[in-house]
Amino acid sequence: MSVDEFSEMGPVDFLILEFPGNRMTGEGLTLLLDLVERRVIRILDLSFIRKDEDGTVTALKVADLDGDGELDLAVFEGASSGLLGEDDLQEAAAVLEAGSSAGILVYENLWAVPLTAALRRSGARMVANGRIPHEDLLATLEALEAETTGSDS
Repeated sequence: MSVDEFSEMGPVDFLILEFPGNRMTGEGLTLLLDLVERRVIRILDLSFIRKDEDGTVTALKVADLDGDGELDLAVFEGASSGLLGEDDLQEAAAVLEAGSSAGILVYENLWAVPLTAALRRSGARMVANGRIPHEDLLATLEALEAETTGSDS
């Protein structure tokens, strides 16, 4: 991809999804394809790694994952913009438990392209962003609920 292709883009995010015990069922892949087909996101990079019990990290090819006849991962073959490098895969592996696999996904939020382009044209610039992990959100909501329930008694 060229710099010109990135000039009018939406926000780019990444996910590292761990599969304990190397159990990748592929259940979410049809939903991922749906997001791509509906132009909600654009996959820039998709890589898979495995971390063995001894800590050895192996990059997996998409073709290596397609063997059961039910899951066709060939549609993801070649999903590589070059943004995700070997150092990124090693950094992702550092957060994995031994005996696990992971999918690393870098994607553009296409739904936000018109908004971000308009904001950039007006001189706005992103100075911070973040994501609240699902577990943290649930813990906060449970704590708030406990406070509310406790104050009503």
